[in-house]
Amino acid sequence: MPIHSLYLRLERQPPRFTLLTEKNMKKTLLPILLIAAACFPASGKDYPLSSPNGEIQITLSTGDTLSCQVAYKGMPLFEKCHLQLLAEGKGWERGPHVAKARRESVDERLKPLFPLKESSVRNHYNQLQLLFKGGYGLELRAFDNGIAYRFFTSCRDSICIEDEKLRITFPGSCLLHLQQAGSFQTSYEEPYTHVPSEQWNDKAAVAVLPLLIDTQKGCKILASESDVRDYPAMFFKTDGNNGLASAFPQAPAQWEPQGDRGSKILEECSYIAKTTGTRRLPWRYFVISDDDAAFIENTMTFQLAGENALEDTGWIRPGLASWEWWNGATPYGSAVDFTAGCNTDTYKYFIDFAAHYGISYILMDEGWAEDTRNPFIPNPDVDMQALIRYGKEKNVGILLWLTWLAAEEHPDVFEKFGQWGIKGVKIDFMDRSDQWMVNFYERVAKEAAKHHLLVDFHGSFKPSGLEYVYPNILSYEGVRGMEQMGGCHPDNSLYLPFIRNAVGAMDYTPGAMLCMQPEAYASNRPNAASIGTRAYQMALYIVFESSLQMMADNPTLYYRNDECTRFITQIPQTWDETIALEAEAGEYAVVAKRKGDKWFIGGITNNRQPWRGFTIALDFLEEGKTYRMVSFEDGANAPRQAMDYRRKETLMKAGGTYTLRLARNGGFAAILEETE
Repeated sequence: MPIHSLYLRLERQPPRFTLLTEKNMKKTLLPILLIAAACFPASGKDYPLSSPNGEIQITLSTGDTLSCQVAYKGMPLFEKCHLQLLAEGKGWERGPHVAKARRESVDERLKPLFPLKESSVRNHYNQLQLLFKGGYGLELRAFDNGIAYRFFTSCRDSICIEDEKLRITFPGSCLLHLQQAGSFQTSYEEPYTHVPSEQWNDKAAVAVLPLLIDTQKGCKILASESDVRDYPAMFFKTDGNNGLASAFPQAPAQWEPQGDRGSKILEECSYIAKTTGTRRLPWRYFVISDDDAAFIENTMTFQLAGENALEDTGWIRPGLASWEWWNGATPYGSAVDFTAGCNTDTYKYFIDFAAHYGISYILMDEGWAEDTRNPFIPNPDVDMQALIRYGKEKNVGILLWLTWLAAEEHPDVFEKFGQWGIKGVKIDFMDRSDQWMVNFYERVAKEAAKHHLLVDFHGSFKPSGLEYVYPNILSYEGVRGMEQMGGCHPDNSLYLPFIRNAVGAMDYTPGAMLCMQPEAYASNRPNAASIGTRAYQMALYIVFESSLQMMADNPTLYYRNDECTRFITQIPQTWDETIALEAEAGEYAVVAKRKGDKWFIGGITNNRQPWRGFTIALDFLEEGKTYRMVSFEDGANAPRQAMDYRRKETLMKAGGTYTLRLARNGGFAAILEETE
C-alpha cells in the first residue's frame, strides 16, 4: 500500500458494531465526519490538539524527539511524555521530521455485537495525524474522556521493531495502583499494590496494564491498550524519576515446554516484534476523569479495536455456565446416590442443574481428559458422547478445558471438538504476552471460530481488542478472582470495576454460597467459600462484566438457596445501558444497568467501615411507570455473619430515591421490572 493510501485510510468499523443511522435508530445521532486538512510546514514544532469539549489539551512537539504535554481542565497531567519508535535499519532514532499533518473531527455512533456496557456507544474525538519522513507516522486522538495514540508504518518489506518507547513524567506525586509482576511471564493475577510514584523504585518489577494513576489532585487516569495484534503487550516500569517507562517482552527466538502447561524461553530476539512493514501498531490510551464513575462506564477498548473478522456470528451465545472445579465436582445429599467426581454421573447432575435453572452451559475443567497433553481421549469414567447427547436433550452446551500446550500441539483439536458437538473451550496457562503468544491467542480464536467454538482464555493477559475482531472470545481471566480462595478479598476486588473490568470482560468466577468475613475465613475445596457477604456475591453478577459468566459453587448449595439462585440466573451477561451511581475506586461501586425494559442495581463495598449508606436517585427509570423491585440486602448481622441477608419487595417510581445500606465487605443486588 503506498504511503498516501495508508495515511488517508480511515478505520471506522471496530469489531462487533454497525453504524447506526436514522433508518435503523431514529433517536441516535447521525454519524458526522468533518475533515479539515491542514498542511503544516516541515519546520513546525508544536501541534496542539484538544478534546471536543475543550477540557483536555495536548501539545505535541517535534524536533530532536517527539514529546507531548497533557492537561485536564488546566491542570498539568503529563509534564513530559516522550514517544519513540525504533526499528532495525530505519534511522528513526534520529528524530521525527514531519512531512505532512492532517486534522479531523469524528462524531459517530457504534453498536457492539455483544455489549458489556452500552448497546450504542458514542465515538466522538478530534484527531491529529502526523506523517514523518522515513515511512512512519503517529495518530493522536483526543476524546472528552481521554486520549489515545498509535504509530503506523509504511515499509515495503517486513520490519523488526526494536522498541516502542513511552516515558511519562508526572508534575507531582501520584498514587499508582498497580499489579506488579516479577517478570514478563505472568498470569496477570497479582494483587494491587498502591505506591506513590516517587517511591516506586523496584527496577526489577514490571506493572501489567491496565493500571490506575491517581494524581492526588482530584483526577485519575486509567492506562491501557487496544488493537494489540502481531505485537507484544505493553508493561510499565519505573523510570527512577517520578515517572513511568514502557517495557515490552522481547520476541522469543527459542522456547521449550515445561511440564504439561508451562514454557521456558531459551533465547530471545534482539527485537520485540518482527511484523508487516505496512501496518498500524496498537493503540495506547488514557481515560482521564475527576469522576471515578467514568472508569466503570469506559468503552475505550471497544472504540479503538479492530474490525470484526467473522461474517457469521449467529451461533455465538453469551451466557451463564455451571463450573465444577471451584467446588471440587462433589455434589452431595439425598439426590446424589453416586460417587461424585470427574465422571459421567456427576456431569449429568451438573447438566440437570443447568437445565433446571435455564443455564446455558456447563464447563468441564481439568480432570475430564485422561491426559492433559492429549485432548482426544476422555478419562475412562467420562462417556463424552453420552454427555453431549444428554446436554443437547436438555438444551445445555458443554465447554471443555484445555492447556494452551495441548491446543498448540494438537491444532486439529478444534475441528474434532466441533465434530463432537462441543460448544466452546477454556484455554489455560499461557502466562506470557510476547509477540508469539499474542499471535497464539489469535490463531486459537480464528481456528475455534471456524468450528463454531466459543473461547474463554485463562492464565491470560487482559482484553486488548482481539475479542472484537473475533467475537467468539467471550471472556478472559487475567484477574485475581475467586480461584485464589482466601487470597481474593473485597479490599482488592473493589479496584476491579475501575481498572481490570473497565477494559473488558473478566472471568472472576463469582457465585459462592458459603460466605465469610475475613477474620473467620477458613475453607478448602470441596467446601470452598468466599470472603464477603451473600449479598456481595450476588451483586458481583451485576457489577462485574463477562459475556461468559460462571456459577462457581456446588449445585447442591444452589438448590438449597433457591431464591438466590433464581435471582442470579435472571441477570443478563450483556447490557443496553450502564450508569455508575456511586463510585470511588477501591472503596465502593454502585451501578444501575438496563437490559431491555428491566433495570438491575448492584452495589459492593470494602472492609473499611462496618456499614455504608447510599441514597440513590431513581431518575434513570421511565417517567410515569411503577416498578416492582426485588432486592437482596445485607442482614443486620452481616458485618459478623456474612451469610445474613434479607430479600425485599418494594414498589418504586422514577424521581424517587432509595437508601442502600451495605455491611463491610457487603453488597446490594436488585431487579426492577415494570408492573402492569
